[in-house]
Order: sequence, then C-alpha cells, then structure tokens
Amino acid sequence: MSILLAIDDDPMILAAYRRIFPEPAYTLRLATSAAAGLEQLAEQRPDAVLLDIILPDLSGLEACRRIQQYDARIPIIFVTGHGTTERAIEAMKLGAYDYLLKDHLFEPAQTARLRQLVGRAVEVSRLMRDPALPKDADRVPTSTDVLIGHCPAMQEVYKAIGRVAPQDVTVLILGESGTGKELVARAIYQHSRRASGPFLPINCAAIPETLLESELFGHEKGAFTGADRRRIGKFEQCSGGTLFLDEIGDMTPLTQTKILRVLQEQRFERVGGNETIQTNVRLIAATNRNLERLVALGQFRSDLYYRLSVFTISLPPLRERGDDLPLLVEHFVQRFQPELGKDVFQVAPETMALLQRHSWPGNLRELQSVLKQAMLQAAGPVLLPEFLPAYLRQPDKPLPEPTASPTASWDQFIDDRLHFGTTDLYAEWLALTERHLLLRVLRFTQGNQVQAARLLGIARNSLRSKIRSLGINMERWVWSDAAPAAPPKQPAS
Repeated sequence: MSILLAIDDDPMILAAYRRIFPEPAYTLRLATSAAAGLEQLAEQRPDAVLLDIILPDLSGLEACRRIQQYDARIPIIFVTGHGTTERAIEAMKLGAYDYLLKDHLFEPAQTARLRQLVGRAVEVSRLMRDPALPKDADRVPTSTDVLIGHCPAMQEVYKAIGRVAPQDVTVLILGESGTGKELVARAIYQHSRRASGPFLPINCAAIPETLLESELFGHEKGAFTGADRRRIGKFEQCSGGTLFLDEIGDMTPLTQTKILRVLQEQRFERVGGNETIQTNVRLIAATNRNLERLVALGQFRSDLYYRLSVFTISLPPLRERGDDLPLLVEHFVQRFQPELGKDVFQVAPETMALLQRHSWPGNLRELQSVLKQAMLQAAGPVLLPEFLPAYLRQPDKPLPEPTASPTASWDQFIDDRLHFGTTDLYAEWLALTERHLLLRVLRFTQGNQVQAARLLGIARNSLRSKIRSLGINMERWVWSDAAPAAPPKQPAS
C-alpha cells in the first residue's frame, strides 16, 4: 500500500484524486492548504506528494522548499492549472519529480499518465528509503530487494561499497545482466554523504535514443516536434543527489559527449537551448557490456570510459557465488509468498540439488523467474522438483539447438518458454543463440580455443568464461553429434 499526500484547495481535483487512487492500493491523505499538508507530512511520511502551485496560504514553490527541508527524498509531483507552467518549471529546478496540467486531468489519457507517474515516483521513493544492504546479516529480509550473499566474491563487493560510498567520485559497476547492479548503486547512495538527497535510476537501453538526451538534460519549448513546453531533465532535477545510469554502454556518441562534459564541468545545456545549467550530481553508471572492447571498436568514447571507471566494482555471476544459492532461494521464496498468495515454506533437497546444478545464464533475474513459476505450480508448503520448469528438471539435457531447421527449432524454444510464463526471455534467447554460435566455432577449430577466440573477436579468457557459463562440455558437445570439421587453413607465411 502506497501513501499519497495531495495538497490542493480545489474540491473537484481532490475528488478526482479519490477516484484515480482508490483504496486499498493507495492510502490517500488530503489537505486544502500548505499548512495542513505540512502538518500531515510531519505525522507520517508519504511515498509521494501531489502539490498545487496556487494555494490559499503559501505558494506551491515555498511549500515545495519546506517539504524538501523536511525530507528531500520525497518525490513531489506538481499538478498545476493552465498558465502556471513557468512556475512549475521553477519548482522542477528545485528538485520536484515532475508536473502535469490540471485542465486535462479528467481525460483518460492524462489520468493514465498521472497513475504511471505516481507509480514511478513511489518506486523511486522506495528505492531511496529501503536499505539495499541488510543490517542484520543473519536475518533474511522478506519485504525488499537487498544484496544477499556471504561468498568471497560478494564480500569483496561489500568492501568496495564501503570504500567508495563516502567518496564523492564516479563509480562504474560491471556485471552480467541480472546480477544486481542497481542494488549496488542503491547501497552506494544510501551510505554516501548524499543519502539525504534524491536518487534517480535511468535505464539508458529502455529509452529510445531520440528521447534519452531530453530525459537526461531536458529540452526547450520547440526544440523538436512534440516539444510543446520546456522540460527539466534528470541532471537538473537531481542536483545535490545521485543519478544512476544503467546500461550506459548503449548510449549514442552525442549523448556520450554531453555526459562527459557534465562529469568534467557539472554543466550542460538543454536540448535546443543556449543557457548553461549548473548542477551538482554524483554519477553511478553500470553496464553488462565490455566497454574496453567498445572503445577499441570506436563505439564508446575512451575519455568517457576513463572518467566513468575512476572506481570500478565487478559483480560476480550467480554461477560463481558458491553456497549463496540456498540463501538466495530462501530469501526469494519468503519474499514472493505474500505477492503470490502461496504458503510455501520449504524447498525439498531434490529441488535445491536441481537448482544448484543449473548454470543460471540469466543470474538473479532468472532465479526469481524460476522460483515464481515453481511457486505458482506448488500445491503445498514444500517446493518439489516437479514444480520447476522442464528444462531445470533435465539438467543433463542442453538447451535445444537448431539442426536441420533452425527457424522451427528456435520458434519451438520461444513457444516453450512463453508457455512456462518466463519473464526473462531476452536473456534466455541470448544464452541459446550464443551457445549455438560457440559450439559451431569450436567444432570448426577442432576445440582450439585460441583460434576460436580469434574468430569470435573476443579474448581467450572471455571465451573460457562463456564456455563455463553456458555449460558447454568440450568433450561431449563439441564432438558428439557432428564429425569434426577439417582444421582451418593457416595463412601462408
């Protein structure tokens, strides 16, 4: 249940809020003046605030300042009347989360946008409030996403967080998809000197490149088609706080250039504008891509890479975390119980054995998906092997490989995963196709990993890591079902 505080003196707007944010999903608290809203704020911290610009006692700008003085981590969304857009923009400069116009609030599209905006703001509020590192290492938390694990590799991650969190420097987090990079970023923020300021996560790969620059730096009215008003970007909005850029390796060269300038000078211009904006943001970046290789290929700026990698934290994949798996399984099962309405309290030893034999190419995200599927199938308090997806119950059988008809085989794989209700098909598809590619190349080189790495254009250590992570048995799967190809011809010397 999310707690919303709405401050507005218009009875029609307050009635609309009651309709848009019904119980029990939301606890809506209403105030018709800034003073009344601030009193309620002191009684119980809301997850987000809906605030009008024009109030009978104080201006919305002054109310925004006082709310931020109380707690700068509370997202404030301005819902303003027509003609007060410029004042709403001024509020955005103070650090408000976003704003909407009142005159379209009763339209279905605007109502849906407000719900979506509030949902994101509540999630950001939760990210700033809930600890990413459990205070008691012996107790498994059940209500939040936290960093769990005692293996040596995770201990090194915890040490790195402790070393860098108090320092106001840029951090680059490396790791495969699904390893928990955002949790590490959140832990750094919560243990930093900026913990009382905002924390805003942005997934660079999830936003179209035409919109990412505007999302980060804002834009002026008329800067491009559809820019009907000025927009304040995240670098301006997050001044004094921490900005987390996930999948930064997917940025376009132009955006990379502007990011570099912000890191160097803490200054930038909005899209379509000439005014230089000063900010004060700590940047934490993350990627699952090999930035060094992207630099070598000319796809990522070397100067930006060196700026980002002032301090680097590498997250281990799940397959390399040893005895952490049972602890993670316990944590996720307890966490999913209320969400799925299932009273599953125990994992059968046979089930745990199957989970421990899997290589987990999708890491924690795949583990969560598998456990959710299994708990939905469960018909009792014990998670039995038959509740697991089929591919986990047959650990000796590799992922299906295309043979005579690749399209049909791959389509069957997709259909099977959709049938099982996967929520991580992209990672599973990448693992399948990557495994097929490596097998074909290794057969061609007769198992010569040096030649295979050269043909693939990757480092030999990377190839070895992929062979382990994808569960490729060199003796069985390189030679079993196909005669070895003739050795590649060497160039004449």
